[in-house]
Amino acid sequence: MMQTELLTKRNIATIGEEITHELGAELVNNYRKANPNDVQGYIIGKEILTQILAQPGCAGIQFHNAINEVGQKTLVYVGLDQNGKQLINYTVVTEDAQLQKQKGIVADRSIPSPSGDDPFFGDDTWFIID
Repeated sequence: MMQTELLTKRNIATIGEEITHELGAELVNNYRKANPNDVQGYIIGKEILTQILAQPGCAGIQFHNAINEVGQKTLVYVGLDQNGKQLINYTVVTEDAQLQKQKGIVADRSIPSPSGDDPFFGDDTWFIID
């Protein structure tokens, strides 16, 4: 309940901010050191994020830790309105001026990112555990 109250008092669209590369590396490395056997990150494509954000009334995206059909850790993500409510359904006006309910996008199928020493990223990866 407290979390919901905090969200409704904030402008959802303004949550999050840019941080320095150094702080980002520190935060990621802290997690990796504390959880060396956990999934280290996820890759999500621009297209699904754009589709979620383009939904009427969408002000942000909420990411949920989840377990997929084959038992692997993943993320499920869904749009949020300005009050922090998930966009499971939303209303649109049709061409003939009728109100119609549509299902919001609930997404998955991100892929785990390779570890920092993976050749996929090359030698310039900055999220490396020292």
